[in-house]
Amino acid sequence: MPHSHSDHMAHSKKVKVLVVNKFYYRRGGDCTYTLNLEQLLRDNGHEVAVFAMQYPENISSAYSGYFATEVNFGNGFIGKLKALGRTMGLGGIKRQFARLLSDFNPDVVHLNNIHSYLSPVLAAMAHSRGIKVVWTLHDYKLACPSYSCLCQGRTCEKCFTGMKTGVVQHRCMKGSLIASITAWAEAIRWNRNTLQRNTDTFICPSQFMAEAMARAGFSRDKLVTLNNFMPGHNATQQTDVAGNGDYCCYVGRLSPEKGVETLLKAAGEAGIELRVAGGGPMLDELASRYGGSNRITFLGMQGRDNVEQLLRGAAVSVVPSEWYENNPLSVIES
Repeated sequence: MPHSHSDHMAHSKKVKVLVVNKFYYRRGGDCTYTLNLEQLLRDNGHEVAVFAMQYPENISSAYSGYFATEVNFGNGFIGKLKALGRTMGLGGIKRQFARLLSDFNPDVVHLNNIHSYLSPVLAAMAHSRGIKVVWTLHDYKLACPSYSCLCQGRTCEKCFTGMKTGVVQHRCMKGSLIASITAWAEAIRWNRNTLQRNTDTFICPSQFMAEAMARAGFSRDKLVTLNNFMPGHNATQQTDVAGNGDYCCYVGRLSPEKGVETLLKAAGEAGIELRVAGGGPMLDELASRYGGSNRITFLGMQGRDNVEQLLRGAAVSVVPSEWYENNPLSVIES
């Protein structure tokens, strides 16, 4: 039976928690979850610090002086080398994180989406100090080097076991050989045994994800199903959403695995009004290709209040995902 975050909060003693995510602003579901988690912990009397990568859009934090320096995968060959070094835990990230661990002295380190821009070395560092490590899984990166369990548009679990060379063979990471080699190297360096040794509990936001991680060889004793949440959300509470609006909407990240382009094509062919809220790597491409229609509107990233208003006025909120979804916040919001 899945647990709720509020159930855990109600029965917990007050602790010091270091919450970690690669970005520290409302960028996508993982970032929104991280910020909501931080607030939930504070509201329940826990002391919370944060660690992330320095980034211009980060919200202000008393701990930003500890943040890891920014890495950029797009800054040529040197930039890609630095990014590879970051995933391996090289450079100043260990120094910055060690300083925060010493100064804050947490009881628990709660990791979120840390791959590529941060590093799993953070789990090893916390574990070596005897600190409990909890890791919320927002995708399948620990089982699939390209994170999405997709290979050439089809669901795939070939890299759940073995040496994971399929990610390089099929260039599963953004269609790029370099990016795929980097993802493979990271997966080999931070293999399942190492990850399990350094992590006390992996939080899976759905039972489906927990089963997938078990198929990838992760110990069921370390897998806990804890559903995603929204502040103040009560699944049993009736809402006044009628669902009789005159448009459909999509709320979420604009990336290939989310199936947004399939939705856009279908909406165009059917002549349905579609409003798309969210950002991501495909935003510019999709807006250029489909934004000329007077029935399709790209709204970009929206705050919580605007999303609620959008959902209240919609006839349907569509989740057209083509990957193994992970109990996305867009479903809970709807």
